[in-house]
Amino acid sequence: MFLAMATSFATSPALAGKYAAIVVDANTGKTLFSSHAEEARYPASLTKMMTLYMVFEAMQAGRITKETRVPFSAHAAAQPPTKLGVRAGSSITVESGIYALVTKSANDAAAALGEMLGGSETGFARLMTAKARQLGMRDTTFRNASGLPNNEQKTTARDMAILGMALREHYPQYYSYFSTRSFTFGKTRMGNHNKLLGRVKGVDGIKTGYIRASGFNLVSSVKTDGKSLVAVVMGGNTGASRDAHMAELIRTYLPKASTRDTGPVVAGRIVNAGGAVAIAGIALPKADVPTPEFRPAPIEVVTAYADAEAAVTPTQAEVAEMADEGIGQGDIDPVNTASTPAGAWVVQVASTPSKQQALSVLTQTSQRAGSILAGASPFTELFELKGNVYHRARFGGFNTKTAAFDACSALKKKRIDCYAVQQQ
Repeated sequence: MFLAMATSFATSPALAGKYAAIVVDANTGKTLFSSHAEEARYPASLTKMMTLYMVFEAMQAGRITKETRVPFSAHAAAQPPTKLGVRAGSSITVESGIYALVTKSANDAAAALGEMLGGSETGFARLMTAKARQLGMRDTTFRNASGLPNNEQKTTARDMAILGMALREHYPQYYSYFSTRSFTFGKTRMGNHNKLLGRVKGVDGIKTGYIRASGFNLVSSVKTDGKSLVAVVMGGNTGASRDAHMAELIRTYLPKASTRDTGPVVAGRIVNAGGAVAIAGIALPKADVPTPEFRPAPIEVVTAYADAEAAVTPTQAEVAEMADEGIGQGDIDPVNTASTPAGAWVVQVASTPSKQQALSVLTQTSQRAGSILAGASPFTELFELKGNVYHRARFGGFNTKTAAFDACSALKKKRIDCYAVQQQ
């Protein structure tokens, strides 16, 4: 009877080319049910799961806190509904942004968080995609932080299951946000779009999504009686039919799930206080585990230079390679000023995975450099190398090549790694 229902759901004319589903035993990584789970689909607001993953990552690393203010640019404020309606120039806390994404699925809050963490929403989308690869989401590409329509923003049910498990495994201290039933912003109360919360035993999140191109999507997490599932349904004709199908999947496959927790099933990492990164919780493939055959190297492997925070400085060979490939002429962070034109000599002190880290390195370098950089102007610059996104931390304002080289030599005497280069 269930198979007949699933077939009917999947072959409904309104769902042609949109339906996909997967149920994974989150205790073992075993796939209990799969239908079109490897086929490309539009994630819609399931995208915000990755946006939140990146927020949680930044919180755990200490780059932001739940009280950090999130500014709203004109771009963020202009996002179409669903939205909070925050005016450009105003701000909210990170925690309000989290609640807004979990409950109301606010597009403006997603864009604002993305800009804060990535310098621009486009830059943040690159970071999201790189993170997806690190987690083993082979078939996911992000182009924005919200899930608003974009023909190039694709995923699979399998990849969304991986992301759901990663959120639970890597950030258990923040995962409870997904079970929030409602959130009050100003005088407006916002209920969670996930209607299975409180209605299906054991469901504790995660996220709904809808755009016309995707149909109604849902990722659900279930924990009860020692059993654990992550299930994905994509392409529902209505929210109600999607929810009914998800509930039926849970009822059918929860009894088949194991009570034996064999450990993490998605690669994780820990950033220690010194900025070093260790891989933790790497699960070997088990029976039908929906994880990758290989583990891409993390994009945030960091090496500290002196006391600089989490700095990654490219080698001279990498600098030459970037020049050969024309890399380095991408988006310039607003911190940059007109006093650093193309061709001017600058001193680079770090290249980091995030804008916040780059700004922190600039601040620490300024404090330690004394009079060496007294007349220099700090700025960050976004660039991409071999599919990974980094943020250069640079000082401009040097009149000649000699001045830049002399400043760098003086910095090295203070054990501050650097090199002089012409601004592109």
